[in-house]
Amino acid sequence: MNLDYLFAHAPIPKVYMKLALPVVLGMVASMIYNLVDTFFVAQTGNANLVAGIALGTPLFSFMLAIGDIFGLGGSAAISRMLGKKQHEDSAHLSSFCFYSSILFSLVLTILMLIFERPILGLMGVTSQTYQYVADFYRMLALGSVFIIVSLVPGNIIRTEGLATKSMVATLSGTILTIVLDPLFLFVFHWGALGVGLANVIGYILNTSLLVYFMVKDCQILSLSIKKIHIPQKAVQDVLSIGIPASLTNFMQSFGVMLLNNYLAPYGATAIAAMGIVLKIYMVVMLIMVGFAFGAQPLIGYNYGSGDQARFKAVVRFDFMVEVVYALICAAILMIFAPQLMALFMHNTTIIKMGTVMLRLLLITSPFIGAVLVFTTIFQSAGKAMGALVMSISRQGIVFAVVIILLAGIFGYNGVIAAQPVADILTFGIGFWLYKQILA
Repeated sequence: MNLDYLFAHAPIPKVYMKLALPVVLGMVASMIYNLVDTFFVAQTGNANLVAGIALGTPLFSFMLAIGDIFGLGGSAAISRMLGKKQHEDSAHLSSFCFYSSILFSLVLTILMLIFERPILGLMGVTSQTYQYVADFYRMLALGSVFIIVSLVPGNIIRTEGLATKSMVATLSGTILTIVLDPLFLFVFHWGALGVGLANVIGYILNTSLLVYFMVKDCQILSLSIKKIHIPQKAVQDVLSIGIPASLTNFMQSFGVMLLNNYLAPYGATAIAAMGIVLKIYMVVMLIMVGFAFGAQPLIGYNYGSGDQARFKAVVRFDFMVEVVYALICAAILMIFAPQLMALFMHNTTIIKMGTVMLRLLLITSPFIGAVLVFTTIFQSAGKAMGALVMSISRQGIVFAVVIILLAGIFGYNGVIAAQPVADILTFGIGFWLYKQILA
């Protein structure tokens, strides 16, 4: 299908689903892995191992944050360039983003290995969970180049409408990880080290396939090192959106670490319960993220082309999909919350605590859907200030202020209610910014 027709003229529901559904399916694959991984780890019956993996999980979000600087920042800039028919500039920008991500990931690996102990301290480890977190952390650090770099081709090939290719690579890596997880846990008994190794091997396959698809199938974008040089203005375009996009994932890491630290006084059981809850919660979150970011190239292209009527029509359809999905899915999961918790661990205390935690988080999921749309609109349109404010709010500044206040007033109940309150406040901020900047 012609690129211009696909983005500028095809019916919005058709092109939206063509671009978003493969991303959603990729997110579903990640969701299934997260659930299966938690199930396998929980079957060891070792609460400290479960808590250790939960404490180490924010490292993933941190690595994705680094990749997003060039993955989401690059794809947002490229989609606007394609809308303006700046094809050669798009090729240069794709090459710059790819090789820059490799350099950054290598530097990050060295820093993570050098400063392991203070970083683990920030992640909220205890004497009981230290060895589990350390094993998981080291393996991810050694494989960080594949995790980080995957975000670049995985995002930018979607600007040429190749969302299905991106999905194939994601599915392949995820399936391999699911196969390796129980093998490393129950056959080789490698514990947290095995869980980390399975993830790294999955990302090696994922990244390799993405590079292959980009070289083979992209008509405009390029990985030629000869095209790595770009104007300073283009670098600024990438960083002005890429850094706020990366801060979204960084704030997710920050938010989870902050939450774990506030839960730590209530014991490993509370942390383990929240670790399982956050995995189940991904059922809602990852699909919403898939729709939001799947639509990003379409939003950016039409904003770049100057077609305001189509741009606003895409935005309205995006809001509708996000909110309706969140309402339906959240209602179902809230009803079956106790049964879902019981699937992972047969521990009455964890099931009871997790049920309350999960239902509290699900209450505000429609607000999060809207927050995701606001965030991707600002990114796609190159509105750096709006993107920055949204990136540091929900699990950053707003969450930090809310959890400090609520924990001080209500104790444990305030800790687990902090995120839903932060979600509503962030929605209000996003709505106000949208009216001021783009409405």
